[in-house]
Amino acid sequence: MQDVKFSAGLLLCCLLATPCFSQGKKDKKDETPPAAQSIAELQQQLEKILQDSHTPGVSVAIVHKDGPEWIAGLGKADVAADRANSPETLFRIGSTSKAFASLSILKLANEGKLSLQDSVRKLAPDVWFENRWEETDPVRVVDLLEHTTGWDDLHFRGYAKDAAGMSLRDGLAYEQQSRVSRWRPGTRMAYCNSGPAVAAYIVEKITGERFEDYVARNFFEPMGMKTATYFQPTATPMTTLYHTDGKTPYPYWNILIRPAGAINASANDMAAYLGFYLNRGSVNGAEVMPASSVERMENSTRTWGAQEGMKAGYGLGNYWSFHEGYVYHGHNGGVEGGLTELAYMPDYGVGYFYSINSGNGDTFQKIGTSIRAYVTRELQRPALPAASPLPANAGSYAGWYEPDSPRSQMSYFIERVLGLTKVSFDSEKMLVSSLGGENEGYIPVGGMQFREVPKEDPPLPAATAELLAPNSEGQFIQMDAQTTMRRVPAWFAISEIVLTVWIAIAVILVLAYAPFWLLRGLSKKRRRPAERAIRCWPLLAVLSLVAVVVIFILSSDDLLTRMGNLTIWSAGLFLSTVAYGIASVAGVLALWFAPKQEVRKGVYRFSVFVVAGLLIAAAYFAYWGFIGLRPWA
Repeated sequence: MQDVKFSAGLLLCCLLATPCFSQGKKDKKDETPPAAQSIAELQQQLEKILQDSHTPGVSVAIVHKDGPEWIAGLGKADVAADRANSPETLFRIGSTSKAFASLSILKLANEGKLSLQDSVRKLAPDVWFENRWEETDPVRVVDLLEHTTGWDDLHFRGYAKDAAGMSLRDGLAYEQQSRVSRWRPGTRMAYCNSGPAVAAYIVEKITGERFEDYVARNFFEPMGMKTATYFQPTATPMTTLYHTDGKTPYPYWNILIRPAGAINASANDMAAYLGFYLNRGSVNGAEVMPASSVERMENSTRTWGAQEGMKAGYGLGNYWSFHEGYVYHGHNGGVEGGLTELAYMPDYGVGYFYSINSGNGDTFQKIGTSIRAYVTRELQRPALPAASPLPANAGSYAGWYEPDSPRSQMSYFIERVLGLTKVSFDSEKMLVSSLGGENEGYIPVGGMQFREVPKEDPPLPAATAELLAPNSEGQFIQMDAQTTMRRVPAWFAISEIVLTVWIAIAVILVLAYAPFWLLRGLSKKRRRPAERAIRCWPLLAVLSLVAVVVIFILSSDDLLTRMGNLTIWSAGLFLSTVAYGIASVAGVLALWFAPKQEVRKGVYRFSVFVVAGLLIAAAYFAYWGFIGLRPWA
C-alpha cells in the first residue's frame, strides 16, 4: 500500500501501492553518482542520500542465488530515542505483502482444493461484490490476484479505518462499496487492494485457519522469515515511520485488510524471501513451492494484452518493471511514512530489497538508483527484441484515445482529460503524444506488439504496448499492464481539449481581473451595482475551486485521517465543491437577470465567456460525482 497524490495538486487520492511498469526516468536536475564498486562505497552513497534528504533510515538487502551479499540497517529507527537501524529492525513493506495471498492460493491450487479459474461467488458467497456480467464473465480467483476484477480501489473510508483486532471478514464488510466491476472482469487491469484480501478470505474458508497463521506456518517459517508478522510487534524492534521532515512520526497503522499490505519484516527476513524467488521456490535445497508456481506468479494472463501475447505485466502479486534497460520482477509498496521495493532478476541470479522509514519519494528513487547501479555494474544488458515492420493494419489504429481502466474512479474525471492521447505512425514506429506527458516512440517487435524507446534512458528490453484486436466494446490499445486506452472520435477529443482550455482561461481571467474591479469598487464614482452580481458569483466559484486545491495540499501529510473521516478538512472539501456548484449556477442566473442596459457590453461579453466556462466545468464535475464529494462516506 502506498500513498500517491493526484496530478497538479488538484486532487489527492489514496492510491496505495502503485506498481511501476515503465522505465524509471531519471531526474534531469540530479546527477546520478557513478556506480559504487564495493559495498563500502554503496553504503557511503546511501548514507549521504539519507543525510541530504533528512530521511531517518533504510533497511537494505542485496542477495544472490547462492546467498546474501549485504544485509544492513542504516540510519535511525527512532529519531527521538536515537535508536539505530539494524538488519533485525522491522519495517513496513506495504503492498509487497500481496504476494503471500497469491502464494497461498497457488498452494491450495496445487493441492487440488481450488482452481484459479473458480468463481469467487462460488467459493465465498458471503463476500459482497457487484458484477453485472457475472453470468457470462464471473469474477474469478485469478482476477483477484491479477487485479482484473474491474473493481474500484479502496475508498478513503477504508484506508482511514484503524482496524486493530478486526477480523478479515469484518474488514471486507466494512469497506465493500468499492467492489463493483466497472467493466467485464478479465479484460483490463486496475490495481485494487481489496482483491488479494478477498483471495485471503477464500484461503481462510477453505483451510479453516486465520490467513496470517496460514502464511506464517506455510511460508514465513520454511522460508526463514523468522520475525515477519502482519501485526504490530511487541518483542522485535521496529522502526518508527516519519513524515517527509524526518522528525514527525506517524502512529502505527492497523490496516483494515491486512493481506493487502500489513507485513512488518526485517532486512534479514526479506533477504530470505529474495532467496526463495532466486532459487525458484526452494530454500536451502528444500522446495517450499514448485518452480512452476513461481514462474506463474511472474506472468500475467488475464488482460486483453496478455491474452494476445504480451508478457510484461502484473502476474500474481508480482510484476515486471524496467530500470536502466533491465527487466525486474517483484513488487513495491508503501504505507504512510514508509516506502519499499523488492526486485530481482532470475536470469542473472540477483535481487535487492530496500525500505525507508519516510514517505520521501525522491529519496526512495535515489536509493533505488544507487542500489541498481551497484547490482548491475558488471552485467550485460539483455538483448533488445528485434525491430520488425509495422503491422499491415497499423494505420487503422491512428487516432485519439482516452484511458479506460482507471484505478480510482474518484480521480477519473481528471485522468481521462490529462490522459487524452494521440496515436500516429510514421514509416518505422508508433508515435504517442498525450496531454499529460511527453511524446514517446514505440518500435514494432512482431505481431501487434511494440517496445518503448525513451528519449534519454536505455530502450526497454520487452514489448510494453499492444494494438488489441477490435471487439464489441470498441478499439483499444494496451500501453502497459495497467493502462488500457479506448479509441474516441477526433471531434470528441478535440472538443474536450477546447472545453478544458476554455475553462482554464475562464478561471485565470477571473483571478486576474478580480483585484482591479475590487479596487475600483472602493471608489463610489466607479461602483457599478448592476455589474456586481455577475462579477461576484464567478469569483466565488473560482475561489471555491481554489479552496479545494488548498485543502488537499494542506491535508497531504495526513491525507488518510483527514479525508477518510469526517473532519474539518473533509467537510471543508465537501462544502467547497458544493459552493462551486451553487456559485456557478448563481452566476448564470445573475447574468440572465442582469439589467443589460446598465451593464457595459465588454463586461457583459466577458461575463458570458467566464460564466459559461464555469458552468460547463460544474456540469462535468457533477456528472463525475465531484460536486458534493464526501470522501469519508
